[in-house]
Amino acid sequence: MQYKKINNLLGWLCFVIASITYILTLEPSVSFWDCGEFISCAYRLQVAHQPGYPVFAMLGKLFSLLSFGNNAKVPYYTNMGSAIASGATIMFLFWTITALAKKLLLNKRDEEVSQTNLILIMGAGLVGALAFTYTDTFWFSAVETIVFALSSLCTAIVFWAILKWDAHADEKGADKWLVFIAYVIGLSIGIHLLNLLTIPALAIVYFFRRSKNINVGNGILAFLAGIVILGLVQYGVRGYTIKFAAYFDLFFVNSLGLGFGSGAFFFMLIIVAALVTGIIYSIRAKKPTLNLALLCLAFIYFGYGSFAYIPIRATANPDLNNSHPDNAFTLYGYLNRIQYGENPLLFGQYYDATVTDQKEGSIIYRKGDTKYENAGKKIETEYSHTTFLPRMYSTDPQDVQFYKEWLRIPEGQAPNFANNLSWMFTWQMYQMYWRYFLWNFVGRYNDADGQQSMVAIDGNWTTGIFDGGRHLPKSVTSAVTYTPLYALPLIIGLIGAAYHFNRKKKDALVVLLLFFFTGLAIVLYVNQANVQPRERDYSYVGSFYAFAIWIGLGVIAIAESARKFIDGKTAALASTAVCLLAAPVLLASKEWGNHDRSTKMTPHDMAYNYLISCPKDAILFTYGDNDTYSLWYDQEVEGIRPDVRIVNLSLFTGDWYIRQMQKKMNESDPLPITMPYDKYKEGVRDAIYFNDKKLDGPQEVKEVFDFITSDDKAAQVEYQSGDFGNYLPTKNLKLTINPDQVVKMGVVTPDQKSRLASVMDWKFPPNYVTKENLAILDILAHNNWKRPICFTTTIGNENLIGLQPYLYKEGFTYHLIPFQKDTTVHDQLSKTNTMVMYNNVMTKFKFGNFKTAKYLDHESTSMFYPVMTTTFTDLIQNLMKEGHNDLALKVLHKYDQEMPDINPYIDIAGRKIFLIQMAFQLNDVVLGTKMANHLDEYVTDQLDYNYHLLTTNDNTLSRRDVQIGLQILNGVTDFVKENNQPALFKKFDGQLKDYVKKFAPLLNDGQQ
Repeated sequence: MQYKKINNLLGWLCFVIASITYILTLEPSVSFWDCGEFISCAYRLQVAHQPGYPVFAMLGKLFSLLSFGNNAKVPYYTNMGSAIASGATIMFLFWTITALAKKLLLNKRDEEVSQTNLILIMGAGLVGALAFTYTDTFWFSAVETIVFALSSLCTAIVFWAILKWDAHADEKGADKWLVFIAYVIGLSIGIHLLNLLTIPALAIVYFFRRSKNINVGNGILAFLAGIVILGLVQYGVRGYTIKFAAYFDLFFVNSLGLGFGSGAFFFMLIIVAALVTGIIYSIRAKKPTLNLALLCLAFIYFGYGSFAYIPIRATANPDLNNSHPDNAFTLYGYLNRIQYGENPLLFGQYYDATVTDQKEGSIIYRKGDTKYENAGKKIETEYSHTTFLPRMYSTDPQDVQFYKEWLRIPEGQAPNFANNLSWMFTWQMYQMYWRYFLWNFVGRYNDADGQQSMVAIDGNWTTGIFDGGRHLPKSVTSAVTYTPLYALPLIIGLIGAAYHFNRKKKDALVVLLLFFFTGLAIVLYVNQANVQPRERDYSYVGSFYAFAIWIGLGVIAIAESARKFIDGKTAALASTAVCLLAAPVLLASKEWGNHDRSTKMTPHDMAYNYLISCPKDAILFTYGDNDTYSLWYDQEVEGIRPDVRIVNLSLFTGDWYIRQMQKKMNESDPLPITMPYDKYKEGVRDAIYFNDKKLDGPQEVKEVFDFITSDDKAAQVEYQSGDFGNYLPTKNLKLTINPDQVVKMGVVTPDQKSRLASVMDWKFPPNYVTKENLAILDILAHNNWKRPICFTTTIGNENLIGLQPYLYKEGFTYHLIPFQKDTTVHDQLSKTNTMVMYNNVMTKFKFGNFKTAKYLDHESTSMFYPVMTTTFTDLIQNLMKEGHNDLALKVLHKYDQEMPDINPYIDIAGRKIFLIQMAFQLNDVVLGTKMANHLDEYVTDQLDYNYHLLTTNDNTLSRRDVQIGLQILNGVTDFVKENNQPALFKKFDGQLKDYVKKFAPLLNDGQQ
């Protein structure tokens, strides 16, 4: 009884400690990446991106109610949901470790626990659980609204539950734990699929407990059975259930004339009837194993039933309704993430392969008015150069170049299987898994992206032990993101793993399977082809969880060794104390500053700035996650600028999304898209290719649009297959301008009327028109300036369809304005509608606690700090150009007041020389001097570090950084000389000459 009470109390203590930690460091509002979408979908019960997260959305809705009508507090409480779920994960980890530790120390299950063993067991649980509490990756997800916190909880529960079953397997009714596990697995599918990866480890626990003949052969069969069960749940229950339902629906709708969903509902009844019949039969026939299997399957379906949320809410047509999965066929594609494409797994092409043949596959069905329609067929492609286990398969030119650079493959040399394996081991496994593992248990230089180099500082791991002799720049060592752990958690974990395998091979094998399947198995299955938009460490948190078990068991191993010198109780206490200091306490002290988001508001405020930069009733085109998801949150939850229509161009390729844009949303009227659905539905005008007809001069957008959307075969080309398709006859487009209409609609002020062009003409860059471009052309042709058209300033040039000469910054957005082209401007995207932008930046912008936040994440510093700096720089330059020096000085002071003096990378320092130049030109010598000195400190620090690398022949030396650093010093030296600052000139000129001399060998080598 004493053991049980202590075990329970300390487990709950871990929950309290972890939950308080996460709540204290909680992000107070929305976070970057998917969080804005998840909060929006939870708050208004909408449909998130594929493959759907219904359980997560419903639980998020529950936590959002704690805001009691204060919508600005909604994200705080949904974030708190992640914090509490993460705290519960730590509690179950504690109980998992103590269960394994108890098996490790006691010879019999019912043996009484001695005081020494009690100390060891509880010490192991505390060390392992609290160490994991403060690990980098897990903590990151614990303080924001993201699926990985709840997914980790599901993993912790099922692994704890299988050990609970193992401890009571000989008792009557113990198999209820297996049914419980099945239900949690079913529910977890509605959170994230990572939890399914526990199944092979669970199968081995069952095998070791129930098998009467344990040997290698049977063990392999049990392992394979676990993989089969995993496949059956992933592809059978989750996938083919919906696929079969879809084809039943096809028969009922198209052949029997019944309504949509009737066949799917009938198929679900068949499943229910089959399960009920099977369970009744197993009871009557006294087949307990069959009964258990069917009960587990039924409870997986019970949990998986949460996905009914998706078509129910899709049918309600919420604002966020990804893929509009209101029927079985669309739902099947939604669950299988078809919008993200497929990666080859066992067989596939190399990056240099050419297409040898294309064959038609299965029919693609879409929902029509009364029946399912044929939307074409899947294309199955055959390639010339293929391999087993393809890893380097992307044909994107940037990816191909990265493959060659990473593996040093000479130009013209074809990749071989050795290259393929080298890529898998060095990049996919080491760079994109083991590096993350070492972050968590060894230490980390900073939170910069480090996907592209194994040796550079940025994004790399470090013990910190040898960093004193590396002359690291202060920008690294003085930052809160520098978290050396001296490899102590790793060492304790390795000791624990070795001890576990030595004493309890079966249990250790189970933990190893959990470690492998939630880590390297994901690497092999996902098969990442290229540099990712962000670091992916969060995907592997399950394997870090498994390793934390061994950190806990390391306490026992160390105590065992100490027993040779001191008595058992003292060894137990000493080992626990030392390991608590070397793992949880060390991790907490190093990682706290890197995870304390309690004062950070940048995601919310940067989204606010995008929206507030738009004129009334604007159409705002976005593209990436971080210029879309947090905007959705601001608009959908807090109701900020509901008149603005956010249009994500990466989704605008889908017919479902274009159709949504033709409907009213919040306070935004339907977009001026005139195409009927039949003209752009799936399989129709997916791509319209350029076929130059040598037309004379630019053509009116409306005429070109009408031509490429015409169903008249005279306006189409006939392909070899006999099919007809539209084509783009010219890339030279124009839009005739009525200046009075432009002024009337408020696009420009009356005093700007003289600057308007009579014709907007531009060249459409791509060689084909995709659906999103088709919709944009429709809007341009029929908007008639009634609604402002804007693009986010963070959007890629390729998404601007050649409109750059007519795009003017008004804050965080470009506004399409038909001013006469200004060919004197080198950077067309630096143009500003200056007075409008001044008003937005100075009176409306929010700054997300940029200057005062305890911690700024990578996106804040590396994405939005540069955006903010460029925004201010362009505004100041154009105010000065237009003769408003007094206003320019106010903007410069605003920048100094609101923005921290940081340099996430040297290119940002390069941009700041313009701010220094303008400070001197505006006669603010004090500010110019301050900024120049701060910039000098950073640049000389970087140059000193690179000079150390040069003298030690270190291949991580960055020639580019040296060149930019010297250019910055040269520029600042010139500015202070021109502005009569002799003391500064003497200082900077001396530094410049010194560094030019030091780097002469490098610079001369580069010129040869």
